[in-house]
Amino acid sequence: MGKSKRGSGPRPGSNRAERVAARKERQAAALAPPPRPFAGLAAECDLVALHTFVPSATAVLDLVEPGPPRPELTSVLPDDTAIAPPAPEGARNEVVLATILPGAVAGITREISGATEALVALQTDPDPDDLSGALAAAIAWAAHAGPGGEYRHGGETTPDGAARPALTDVLKADAELEIVVHGDFAWWFPPGNEVPPEIAAMLERANDTVLPTARMHVSSGNGAPWWVDAGERAHLRWVRPEPEDEVMTALARLHAAGQLSLGEGSRFAGSFRTHGLLVPVFDLDNERHHEEWYDELDRFDGRLTEALAATTELTLDERSSRDGIRGRQVTLR
Repeated sequence: MGKSKRGSGPRPGSNRAERVAARKERQAAALAPPPRPFAGLAAECDLVALHTFVPSATAVLDLVEPGPPRPELTSVLPDDTAIAPPAPEGARNEVVLATILPGAVAGITREISGATEALVALQTDPDPDDLSGALAAAIAWAAHAGPGGEYRHGGETTPDGAARPALTDVLKADAELEIVVHGDFAWWFPPGNEVPPEIAAMLERANDTVLPTARMHVSSGNGAPWWVDAGERAHLRWVRPEPEDEVMTALARLHAAGQLSLGEGSRFAGSFRTHGLLVPVFDLDNERHHEEWYDELDRFDGRLTEALAATTELTLDERSSRDGIRGRQVTLR
């Protein structure tokens, strides 16, 4: 009696083998994290920057669920000691997005002026494969967790066992981020609280890593340009929202025309890819304050916008420029 062939799988080259391979590819694609985890959000470019290279910054998130009542100001200056009005039962916490939290955890909650404040981080250890889903789960937890809590990324569910929400289920898609850039990590601890001795050394090391950083803006509002003083030179990293290939082609057109520059004291240093977006990088003379570069930023943004709109075939020089820029490109994720 011959051996049964049941379970031995389809023969290579058969139609069934092709169907099985195609089904496995579809399943793998369905499980893979999206190449642009923050696509569809107005704050996409800033979210990419805050996750990838900004050291210390925070922003209050505008969530789909209505927020808690805010303390009523009795003077023109905010009062850090103001007591928040009692929140209705079940009302959510104010949720603050942060670059990184102590211990590189995904979220913490704490009590400030009688109210629970929650912070969720983009830079965590470990860094989740599904960044969008992990951030959405952290926000969902933070919105209703009690003070003194800590959240770490886990599996495909939230701590209460519910399936992870989509990021657009918890975060308003059209909301921009009002980012506060910090020169250190003092915001890790509420005002008036002493730093625990076991945390003091870690805080000092973290503070030493923070370089002068600023979120810049262009008149068009295109992308997220971030300036940092790295010592001998300053750098501008400009996260662009357009498809990568289109930005690369536009940069090549400008390079071939001798226009890939922010003017005197600047040099195009290359580009890197991260989370499905392209980030052109310029070296800048750090003798100039970052606000002194705004005119050049607007002029370059205008040239890049024109190059992005061009539909003609690339010339030989432009193709050579594109190959050169692409050859020096780095992929961070």
